[in-house]
Amino acid sequence: MFTTYSIAVLSGDGIGPEVMAVAKELTQVAAERAGRRMQYQDLPAGAQHYLDSGESLPETTLQACRDADAILFGAMGLPHVRGQDGTEIIPQLDIRFALDLYAGVRPVRTWPGLPIPLADPRAQHIDLVLVRENTEGLFWARGRGTVDADGASDTMRITRKGTTRIVDFALQLAAQRKEQGRPGHVTNVDKANVFRSMAYWRDIFTERASHWPQLQTSHAYVDAMALNLVLKPWQYDVLVTENMFGDILSDLIAALVGGMGMAPSGDIGDQHGLFQPAHGTAPDIAGQGIANPTAMILSAAMMLQWLAHRNQDLALTDAANALERAVRQVFESGKVRPREFGGNSGTRDIAQAILEQL
Repeated sequence: MFTTYSIAVLSGDGIGPEVMAVAKELTQVAAERAGRRMQYQDLPAGAQHYLDSGESLPETTLQACRDADAILFGAMGLPHVRGQDGTEIIPQLDIRFALDLYAGVRPVRTWPGLPIPLADPRAQHIDLVLVRENTEGLFWARGRGTVDADGASDTMRITRKGTTRIVDFALQLAAQRKEQGRPGHVTNVDKANVFRSMAYWRDIFTERASHWPQLQTSHAYVDAMALNLVLKPWQYDVLVTENMFGDILSDLIAALVGGMGMAPSGDIGDQHGLFQPAHGTAPDIAGQGIANPTAMILSAAMMLQWLAHRNQDLALTDAANALERAVRQVFESGKVRPREFGGNSGTRDIAQAILEQL
């Protein structure tokens, strides 16, 4: 008798449905090998759904997300679909705020067998996690910005509660990684030399870090961090930062390991977890079967790890490890190579190779 977990699935727009389909298949196989089963519920949302129905995120979809054990999210948004204020239709932001998914977790690592853009051989050992505050910062201004005859303004909001919980999340993550043999170093990324809100953020980081003497901590300004992530990314372990800074730096770190097709992510709160590739909908290649599904597959593996921790279910840890191991072995063997790495492997080719490895 399988233990079953309910998973809300929002495939979305563009290449979202394509990468989601193979991720669901592989996740189910990995879970069943460990005696578990995923019960998927496919739900409507996204820019195309907005065009068709006038709603980008129906309340029934949001409620199903609340009721599920976890959420798998493909990609949403289309450049030509915009609201009356001129901004894109992006329901993923609405879900973050509605479910209080305050921790954006963006791990990146190099994968043996795949080329990377940095020439320094030490770049073969990139293994870091960016932790992004998801519900405040400059993104707090979404829907609150003002425009008048003289200009426009958006407000950055930093609160003690929001900063404390994201810093604690990053410190806890670094402690877990240290137990696994990683450095146990948290770098706070801010702009405290210019903004009072960022100086306030830094003060809270320093205060919270004092409770974790077993960890190393340091500070960096976001502009210097952008430079150092290109020059010496192998030196970093866990980074924690404000919402907008995290949005920008997470794309940068994905480029260090070959691109967005290799970048999984999780949006995590105290009660809910949503897992999605860091890439967008890529409408220019949608429907061609050439999208790299790896980021979506690795996001599903993150979901399994989160469910394992939340439910104290070691079988799901085994499933997640098996899925990640299969991805690593497939690329290391050279059986497939995504197109952005100069290969010709399509979505199904990559998924089939991982399935055979499982």
